[in-house]
Amino acid sequence: MRELRNTKIIAVDHGYGNMKTANTVTPTGIKAYETEPIFTGNILEYNGIYYRIGEGHKEFIPDKAMDEEYYLLTLMAIARELNVFSIREADVHLAAGLPLTWIRTQREAFRSYLLQNPEVRYLFNGKEYHLHFVGCSLYPQGYPAIVNQLGDFKGTNLLADIGNGTMNILYINNKKAQESRCWTEKLGVNQCMIAAKNAVLDKFGVKIEESTVEQILRFGTADISAPYLDCISSIARQYVAELFSTLRKYEYNPDLMRLYVIGGGGCLIRNFGTYDKSRVTIIDDICATAKGYESLAYMSLKRRG
Repeated sequence: MRELRNTKIIAVDHGYGNMKTANTVTPTGIKAYETEPIFTGNILEYNGIYYRIGEGHKEFIPDKAMDEEYYLLTLMAIARELNVFSIREADVHLAAGLPLTWIRTQREAFRSYLLQNPEVRYLFNGKEYHLHFVGCSLYPQGYPAIVNQLGDFKGTNLLADIGNGTMNILYINNKKAQESRCWTEKLGVNQCMIAAKNAVLDKFGVKIEESTVEQILRFGTADISAPYLDCISSIARQYVAELFSTLRKYEYNPDLMRLYVIGGGGCLIRNFGTYDKSRVTIIDDICATAKGYESLAYMSLKRRG
């Protein structure tokens, strides 16, 4: 978290699977309770309602400003980032993002959504937070994760930001992002998750825990019997093949360009893909995009004086 003129610059990467700040990661699920939940842990109390964060699963929503829950998740993410530094009250400048091809049409609506309350008080995990929102910078998702590495880029490069809900694709030529060559595909990791769960149900007639599938996708294995592992691994390989097929649709050629992968899809490519490791860079830091938002916002505000 950076600070400029007593204002905390807090970046929030609003993922469909996880909410990320520069220093925290929290599953995006949220469930409301009218009375205080029995079990503690990631409890947001706002306007007299209790919300357990990380419970359940967010559905894909193309316009996040139409979903009240993303505002609540933003408050949670800010509280978690402030808590890292033992801060309870702050003037906050938000830094966030939207998918590459949606930011043009949704930027102002999302900014208004995030700044809907200039002053907010709430509780998170029993601690009171008092925020004054003073501004909001919005950026295209994915690109900020590699902006500090652009000095190392040469020639043509393709960036693939593979999140839980979408895959954002962007060409970068001679260190410059090509705004006319960016696309968003609804081909996120959750598509693989759904396919894997359905495959297990169809083949074995049983439901498998999502957490087990997630472990396999992230690490390539889990403590389950071989037939189940083989079934899920087969689906993961098919999903990765589809990822590369989609990239080729947008003229990806590994002989002519380098590929940079960020987001949760990177671990699937590493575990289940066939590719030239010398020409594909997988950025493992799940908070890389949030850190990029923070850096860009800080530099922009500093230039303004």
